[in-house]
Amino acid sequence: MSKVRVRYAPSPTGYLHIGGARSALFNYLYAKRHKGDFILRIEDTDIERNIEGAEQSQIEDLQWLGIFADESPNKPNKRYAPYRQSEKLDVYVKYAKQLVEAGYAYYCYCSEEELEQRKQADLAKGIASPQYNQKCLHLSEEEIEAYKKAGRVPTIRLQMPDNDEITFTDLVRGEVSFNTKDIGDWVLIKSNGIATYNFAVVIDDHFMDISHVLRGEEHLSNTPKQIQLYKNFNWQQPKFGHMTIIVNETGKKLSKRDQNILQFMSQYRELGYLPEAIFNFILLLGWSPGGEEEIFTMDEAIEIFTLERLSRSPSTFDPGKLMWMNSYYIKNLSDEDYLAFIKPFVTKALGEGFEDDYYLMVANIFKNDIKYGHEIVDLITPVIKPNQIRNKEHLNLLASEGAQNVIKAFKKLLAKAPDLENETIKVIFNKVKDETGEKGKTLYQPVRLALTSETSGLEMVSVFKILGKEVALERLEKALKV
Repeated sequence: MSKVRVRYAPSPTGYLHIGGARSALFNYLYAKRHKGDFILRIEDTDIERNIEGAEQSQIEDLQWLGIFADESPNKPNKRYAPYRQSEKLDVYVKYAKQLVEAGYAYYCYCSEEELEQRKQADLAKGIASPQYNQKCLHLSEEEIEAYKKAGRVPTIRLQMPDNDEITFTDLVRGEVSFNTKDIGDWVLIKSNGIATYNFAVVIDDHFMDISHVLRGEEHLSNTPKQIQLYKNFNWQQPKFGHMTIIVNETGKKLSKRDQNILQFMSQYRELGYLPEAIFNFILLLGWSPGGEEEIFTMDEAIEIFTLERLSRSPSTFDPGKLMWMNSYYIKNLSDEDYLAFIKPFVTKALGEGFEDDYYLMVANIFKNDIKYGHEIVDLITPVIKPNQIRNKEHLNLLASEGAQNVIKAFKKLLAKAPDLENETIKVIFNKVKDETGEKGKTLYQPVRLALTSETSGLEMVSVFKILGKEVALERLEKALKV
């Protein structure tokens, strides 16, 4: 087997999507499993749709997941550079002209309007998939000259064979066949001089010595076009494998329009998902380890990853499972790693200026419950910044004689308490119970209302630890003035 060289080639028209991350991961794992190279190539010829910063964002998200390119625009190998398509537009034109000279391609002077009119006419005739009618295949010199004088700028089209079967062995699906009559002559170079995807990708893959092309199912129909180019150039084609689509829980293909499902790495990073959890979740989207184990490190995945275990059935994106997996990783973080991960979120809730020990103490209260980092903000904020009590029933409860007696007694005992540990708070409540005769809700709710403006929520000992004695005493004092 020659050296494995695979590539992930995103377009900087957007940010790293869950589907793109899966493609990158599976290519990376396959390369590392076989001591090969993982190449990051940027397909940036759609200049109008390119987003500033998207390329760097995708690189950072890949590295956050633990996926580092052996070669990329930022880490070029002189033999294969450049790694951005926009930097080699002349190369594509050169090879397209070679195909014209060899009789495999031709100049097409049809305008967009003419092509659209023909397409609509074919559809009206009941032709389901209209193909180009080869009008420009046999133009005379006079016709070509007339088009040039009219200012027509041609495209370059590949002439596909008539009624040929193009068959290849897909690394995931097995034998796949396409008939060229269903493809038609297609454009290699657009009238603006920019290469189309299917042409540029073949030139790039060939000159970068790409051995395996592993990509999503949506590219399956592109494969016969690309194979025909390899035949025309008499180049060795790479092996192709197409991963199944990712579907939502209703079985429909995951779409960027599914607003209820987060699909971009940047969104998960902002919410406080761990890269290990995202990696592990994506690993199981269309690949099976063959056993019951679901938790893997990157190194473990590299050791066992094979293309034979890629699924032929659609993979279901289950947000609940991702949350479970993230919570699993959070629970298993060391104190040091947990603090590094959770501190930005705890700080958002508590504010700046506290010791790390305090941040960690508060964060540990929620460690076994949170599913992602930002969730801790929503849990802490109501305690730190309680809403003003507006509920009439709650106001009446707080102002009642029994509640006022409980709060007064509790405040007095809390002021003398040596600490805010669980046992200490228990003792205080028991003493207040004996002193006031209140128990159950009438004992606990007044204190909770005074501290958080709510009648339910966190365990009381957690509330005290978050607030600290001074703030707790201030709030109890304020409640005595209701």
